[in-house]
Amino acid sequence: MSMHGLINFNTTDWSRMNETRHAGETGVARWRTMQWGDLRVRMVDYSAGYKADHWCTKGHILFCLEGELFTELQSGETFLLKKGMSYQVSDDASSHRSFTQTGAKLFIVDGGFLQSEKKKTKRGIWM
Repeated sequence: MSMHGLINFNTTDWSRMNETRHAGETGVARWRTMQWGDLRVRMVDYSAGYKADHWCTKGHILFCLEGELFTELQSGETFLLKKGMSYQVSDDASSHRSFTQTGAKLFIVDGGFLQSEKKKTKRGIWM
């Protein structure tokens, strides 16, 4: 990141990024992560049979590159994401958790820009 908080032009070879493993209730998620301040960009591979071990309240912009991913809202609704589809949600807007039967590869962006205006004001974030 530049000294003014901007991201200078760069390219990313995701296959060369270090991978971290995150166990779910079942299965595993493998993350390759880039971070610029509070902006996080990830390539995530979910194994077949993966199910998140928690309800997430964070916001995300999520794009499905391969496979299928089900996302369940705490309200009981379930949505299916297939290759080429995305979902978008702000922080604290909808508690959600994901699972996949076949596995999925996702590109995920999250960060402070997805916070509510109230939270941005409290933290002094101006977008």
